[in-house]
Amino acid sequence: LSQRADVNIAMINYYFGSKEKLFETLLEQKATYMRNRIEAVEADKTLTEIEKLDQIIEDYVTRFLSQPEFHRVLQQELLVSQRENLHQNVIGLFVKNTQNVVAIIEKGIRKKQFRKVDPPLVFASIIGTINQVMMSRTMCNLLMNKAIENNPYQDPLFKKRLIQHLKQMVHAQLLIEKES
Repeated sequence: LSQRADVNIAMINYYFGSKEKLFETLLEQKATYMRNRIEAVEADKTLTEIEKLDQIIEDYVTRFLSQPEFHRVLQQELLVSQRENLHQNVIGLFVKNTQNVVAIIEKGIRKKQFRKVDPPLVFASIIGTINQVMMSRTMCNLLMNKAIENNPYQDPLFKKRLIQHLKQMVHAQLLIEKES
């Protein structure tokens, strides 16, 4: 990281205290950005709850695909959890975002727009699907029947396909069919 930024490691330690604190600062900025997006969507009175979820899906996919390497580093930290304090701080940064999305789903249930489902697991299904395709470019290409050298994360058709799939999955799980 210090080489890519063209700064020496001593400067990172001086300003952030450690590389872990730098990582936490980066995560905090990313989590805050998404929290602000989610809160803006949540507050938009012109959108239905399903439209809010659709927008949040688009925002998450766009954000994850824009920085796949950073996302993989984050997932590695969450999976390995060798630094318990850092692990807990990372989890804490994303809890509010999860709670806000869960609140939208719960509101849809209360309004009888959505089936009675387990809201945290609906959100986990969204993030889990994104995580699966982000785990490995090669694996993603195999899942999508693309050439190994293809970069799906920069492919607008793949992005559209992933967003559409997530929306279909969420709609099928949540929406109550109208009787005709």
